[in-house]
Amino acid sequence: MSASKNYPVKDEPKSIMQRLLDTVERVGNRVPHPVMIFVYLIVFVVLLSALLSLLGAQVTYQAYNPATGKIEQATTAARSLLTIDGIRFMFTGVVPNFMGFNAVGVIIVAMVGVGVAEEAGLVKALIRKLVIVAPPKLLTYILVFVGIVSSIAADAGYLVLIPLAAAAFLSVGRHPLAGLAMAFAAVASAFMVNVMIVPVDGILTEITNDAARLVNPNVSIDLAANVWFSIASVVVLTVLIGVITERVIEPRLGPYKGDYEVPGENVLSEEEYKGLRAARNALFGVLAFIGLLTLPPGAPLRNPETGAIIGSSPFMGSLIVSIALIFLVCGIAYGRAAGTMRTGAEAIAAIQKSIGALAGLILLLLVISQFIAIFNYSNMATLAAVSMAEFLEKLNLPTVALLIGFVIAVFGIDLIITAAIAKWAIFAPVFVPLLMQLGVAPEVVLAAYRVGDSPMNSITPLNAYFAMIVTFAIKYQKDAGVGTVIALMLPYVIAISVVWTTLLAAWYMLGLPWGL
Repeated sequence: MSASKNYPVKDEPKSIMQRLLDTVERVGNRVPHPVMIFVYLIVFVVLLSALLSLLGAQVTYQAYNPATGKIEQATTAARSLLTIDGIRFMFTGVVPNFMGFNAVGVIIVAMVGVGVAEEAGLVKALIRKLVIVAPPKLLTYILVFVGIVSSIAADAGYLVLIPLAAAAFLSVGRHPLAGLAMAFAAVASAFMVNVMIVPVDGILTEITNDAARLVNPNVSIDLAANVWFSIASVVVLTVLIGVITERVIEPRLGPYKGDYEVPGENVLSEEEYKGLRAARNALFGVLAFIGLLTLPPGAPLRNPETGAIIGSSPFMGSLIVSIALIFLVCGIAYGRAAGTMRTGAEAIAAIQKSIGALAGLILLLLVISQFIAIFNYSNMATLAAVSMAEFLEKLNLPTVALLIGFVIAVFGIDLIITAAIAKWAIFAPVFVPLLMQLGVAPEVVLAAYRVGDSPMNSITPLNAYFAMIVTFAIKYQKDAGVGTVIALMLPYVIAISVVWTTLLAAWYMLGLPWGL
């Protein structure tokens, strides 16, 4: 049976799923640019703060007093942004708000290294090397694992791994659309977890800390606050996506009957092999250098008072710098050996290109930083968190039920707002304080957000790469379209949503550590 018989052709009536997708796409196309969303939210907060202040809105609650070190009764009232003080704050705070928003520095520093590695071709060569050396029986699971961890290099998974996974499946006699769907699920629907610290972790952590300090100014989490849960999620999702591919997707597609042949896309040249060897040697060198700065007693990256490496230490505080350094040195070593980046000027050009590509994100962060500052000034987050906490406490719901409800809410919003940072900037100031009031640590709320933010990425047309995936599918199946991709991805989305949410709930109920 031809693979194309499993999919509706263009002149057939649209299925319910396709009609539903058309509706989601129409609604999604009406959603403004994320920058404009936050501009509208700023206007809304300004007007609402004035109204709440006029109505005398306030809450009384128990909070930590840093001056006394005790939990004391506190009262917080709404602060209008349309008063003299409020207007003065909005105008004089623009630059300080932006400069104090650590997410900006984190993402720029990270991309200094990752940009060089990507431009030199190191990231692409690493992915292709793994595809080549993978044993046939483990090919599925290795590709899934690489897809999940490819988030360390931003778009590399979408642009490199997904088409290579389809070609790799075809080269070993398997259906290319199965490889395409499998890699798309790994890259998109498990995007928010990794076995390593990735650049987006820094942004999410800083937003979480800003929200947590609304309840307790002394509470903060670090970059590794979710590392154990993330590693466990990577393992579970690797197995799950692999099983869905082999037990559901491939049997449904059947044998590939198309005429497309692999034109040697997954073959490494001798120059690329030289580059990988040089990058390996550079990696050992950088790790040794970081080790010398961290491991010996009294090393500069240890805590100067306790000598600790993990926790509150310069090592943990500089993880982004270490990651950027690793990618920078390895990228330069690869480029010189492979002949793709021979001079310092070329490396600088690569850095300029990677940072230049962040222009849209930096603009978004500028607006987000103002929104967070204005929202915090108004005290609306505290009012909302305390009021909702009191309401939920009266309902007597188990905390785990609240976490699951939060995850489901993020599932729905992700269909129309795909930007992880933008969504967390909206959710964190409300849900982190709310759940902290109920005894849930901020790292738990962040872990729940990771679960909610990812699965829907592979079925929403608002994903910037969705159209590209459809184009890849058409290369192997001429009558493929949006419905084809949705039909392929739905089993992954349903399975990942259910299993991952269950893992989150079980992790919380068992009291397992979330990170370092």
